[in-house]
Amino acid sequence: MRYMPDAAARQLKTKTSHNIGVLFVDGTMSGLTHEYFSLILNSVKEEAEKRGYDITFISRFIGGREVSFLEHCRYRRCDGVVIACVDFDSKSVIELVKSSVPVVTIDYTFDNTSCILSDNFEGAFALTEHLINAGHRKIAFIHGEDSSVTQKRLSGFYQAMEKYGVPVRDGFVIEGQYHSPEKTREITSVLLDYPDPPTAIMFPDDFAYLGGMTEIRSRGLSIPGDISAVGYDGINLATVIDPPLVTWHQDAGEIGRQSVRKLIETIEHRKTAVAEQISVSGEMLDGNSVRELDS
Repeated sequence: MRYMPDAAARQLKTKTSHNIGVLFVDGTMSGLTHEYFSLILNSVKEEAEKRGYDITFISRFIGGREVSFLEHCRYRRCDGVVIACVDFDSKSVIELVKSSVPVVTIDYTFDNTSCILSDNFEGAFALTEHLINAGHRKIAFIHGEDSSVTQKRLSGFYQAMEKYGVPVRDGFVIEGQYHSPEKTREITSVLLDYPDPPTAIMFPDDFAYLGGMTEIRSRGLSIPGDISAVGYDGINLATVIDPPLVTWHQDAGEIGRQSVRKLIETIEHRKTAVAEQISVSGEMLDGNSVRELDS
């Protein structure tokens, strides 16, 4: 009969708004145009709508007035919030996490809060191992800003190097910036200026790799003939550039879906839902950016 319940009346009856907040603040200002994050956000939207929920982006402003994230959540009557790509150490985020509003975080863990984690240790270990098995011993790692994601990737890198007895050379592990080709190009230039430069470079992510690729080619060097390279994320771009990039594909769609499923479980079963860490595995995407060295 095409009857549609009144949303306001339903909220009064059920004490729920069927509205999920999404907190997403990307410091590099590339988030909504970056394929990895856009895939996460799109899967969050689709999964929420499939389960009868709407989504609202949470911000620091209401009608031009600055407020906390928690105030905005309450203003928008969000039943819960998915928190992704934000400064998790900020007071406003911590206030929200410690409030009575159910939250699920992506790639960051808080006590007593569910988290959906891409297996960053697994990815970094596998990429490092791939380079070592190809005969590389002078491996540089340009990583992103200090975060739980970065720490797990560093652990994977160091453990793989240790497992195969490959020394980590001084100055070969450098902090860069995720999703920043400009910063990555600067650091790549530093690495290439070393008297004994690396034969392989691990880049923060596929998009940042573009800066490194530009710097390598500007010096008349080739990939992988002179420098081997691997990325991270597994975005479509990595498969269409020349040469196709060896990278670690993160299952962004599954990360988004799992975050919504867990959040709705927490919203609808507050007394029985258990906070947990859910790990989502990825996979290696082969390409032609790594050269086999003679042993």
